[in-house]
Amino acid sequence: MRSRGSNNRLPSSRSAFQWRISSLILSMFATMAAFFVASRLWQEAESRVYLVKELDRRTGQGESAISVDDTLKVIECREQRKRMAMLQKELDEAKKEGFVPNNRLESRGDGEKKKLLAVVGILTGFGRRHNRDAIRKAWMPTGRIPFPFVRTTLTKLEEEKGIIIRFVIGRSSNHGNNSDSDIINENKRTNDFLILNDHVESSEQPIKTKSFFVDALQHWDAEFYVKVNDDIYLNIDALGAILSTHVNKPRAYIGCMKSGGVFSKPSDRWYEPEWWKFGDKKSYFRHASGEIFAVSRALAQFISINKSILRAYAHDDVSVGSWFIGLDVKHIDEGKFCCSSWSSGAICAAS
Repeated sequence: MRSRGSNNRLPSSRSAFQWRISSLILSMFATMAAFFVASRLWQEAESRVYLVKELDRRTGQGESAISVDDTLKVIECREQRKRMAMLQKELDEAKKEGFVPNNRLESRGDGEKKKLLAVVGILTGFGRRHNRDAIRKAWMPTGRIPFPFVRTTLTKLEEEKGIIIRFVIGRSSNHGNNSDSDIINENKRTNDFLILNDHVESSEQPIKTKSFFVDALQHWDAEFYVKVNDDIYLNIDALGAILSTHVNKPRAYIGCMKSGGVFSKPSDRWYEPEWWKFGDKKSYFRHASGEIFAVSRALAQFISINKSILRAYAHDDVSVGSWFIGLDVKHIDEGKFCCSSWSSGAICAAS
């Protein structure tokens, strides 16, 4: 009987022993898991502390701690700041190119700024003193007004009608020679020149016309910029009246519009070396006569910004017309700009 009772207790002791072993193993696994989780949390905490300290060191915020979200916001602000700096740089370059010119505005009596109506550039050259004197006597104001205060008649025209008039000339190929000195001395007496310091006078006329628009835009803020040859007589009051009717047209190209055949023979007076670019029919596109034409401020800005890539042909009238092909430009065929004769109602005449 004892023997049987002893045998019956053996399974119970073995089960208890197995249960203790299982509990011990489970405890070991739980402990290891706890250490693993704690280690991961510690590493992540160390990474966050390092990130905060590094950000504080770079941004100069001292020992203040910020969250990861705040860190991302700071990085985004830095990127925005970089983009703003790049945009400012592009804006400064645009200003240098003439997109936002250095405005020179006339003042009204009430202290407000008055935008000029037009800048008239009379393209002239060395050895053309006779033409300039003829223009000064005929239609370009000269002299001084002593009362109520001393001022030139050119200044009076600018203040009352908003029109600037200047002779436009470049420099000689040998800067400082007699030709340059003669112009400087003449300008001291008359104060009516716009000297293109970056233009060599012996170069092509289309390049000079382009330089006039660029320089005039940098000096004066006007509704229109007008190019005139120095053998043209002009009714300046009538010019101002015509331009005033087109002020509301932001991309206006005004002139005596024409087209015609392209001269392909070198012996021709109006020979075009690149005649083959105008097609088999050799016909020019519509463009304003070069004697006198006007462009609005927006078109002058376009010329100034793109001056380095605008192609110049043999003649300035064709060159200017080619610059506006493909643009949303209002071509205004103004018959009064046709300087063939005064009897036709023109505001100009060729000498």
